[in-house]
Amino acid sequence: MNNGLPRAFGSKLREHRIAAGISQEQLADLAGLHRTYIGGIERGERNPTLTNIARLARALHVDLATLFTGVDK
Repeated sequence: MNNGLPRAFGSKLREHRIAAGISQEQLADLAGLHRTYIGGIERGERNPTLTNIARLARALHVDLATLFTGVDK
C-alpha cells in the first residue's frame, strides 16, 4: 500500500470540505463523526473505513468515487 495514500485522501477530503464552505466540526456533525477524527483524516493520520468515507461523501453531497479521484497519483 502506498504510504502517501492516506495523506492524499485527506487532502482531497479537505479540498471538498473547503469547497462546501464548512468547518471540520460542521462536517463531523453532518457525517455523525467526531471533529478530531475529521482532522486526523485530513492530515493523513487516520485511515477511515469505507463506511465512514461513504458518510463523509453523503455529508459533502458528492459521489463516493469523487473523493478518490486523483488520490492514487
